[in-house]
Amino acid sequence: MQKNLKLLGELQEIDLKVDVLHGEKGALLEEIATLENNLTEARNVIEVKHVEASALEEEKRALEESLVTESENIVRSEARLKEIKTQKEYQAVSKEIASAKKLQTELEDQILQKTGQLEEWQGELTQRQENLQALEANIALQKGEVQTKIDSLEAEISAGVIAREAAVKGLPASIMKRYSKLRDQRKGIAVVEAKDGCCLGCNMNLPPQLYNSLFRGDDVITCPHCQRILLLRQVASN
Repeated sequence: MQKNLKLLGELQEIDLKVDVLHGEKGALLEEIATLENNLTEARNVIEVKHVEASALEEEKRALEESLVTESENIVRSEARLKEIKTQKEYQAVSKEIASAKKLQTELEDQILQKTGQLEEWQGELTQRQENLQALEANIALQKGEVQTKIDSLEAEISAGVIAREAAVKGLPASIMKRYSKLRDQRKGIAVVEAKDGCCLGCNMNLPPQLYNSLFRGDDVITCPHCQRILLLRQVASN
């Protein structure tokens, strides 16, 4: 039984170490996910800006087409003036020309406004593209560094798994079943040390008779308070 108790202690240390390694790996994976999200957000902003710029270009194109139409109307109306014979018709056409020229001016102003907006948009897009390229390079570097850490952790986890398998092979199935159940129930800690008459898992005092029985090491004994398996680490005397 002493051998089983020793293996249980070793198994608990291995499992706790692997738990920590998995936690560190998870944190690093979240870090990579955050970096990728930052990159996705930056790309999405640029995509939105492209859509807005395209809409502005379409609005500008529509205004330019309207301007061409109005300019052509003015030319035709001015040509008609030469053929008009009555004062009333002349005044009507002149009014049409004046309205068309006013609209022409308004369209030109709107086109200038859209042109200015497009120039601002293009400038912002260019800056954002440059920032995105710098961000991509920076994130690629960071991801490389994080991935190196993950690879190292995975190597340690693999070594832990191998060590765990060796420890498990030396333990009876009934003890492993008990150990695994306690691990699930007690947040991963199934085996704890007993010292100075106290359970170090829950810091409660142990019954003297139970504590003394730990020195014999002939049975798997659990804490009556937290139900964890108790392990007595005896210091060898010189």
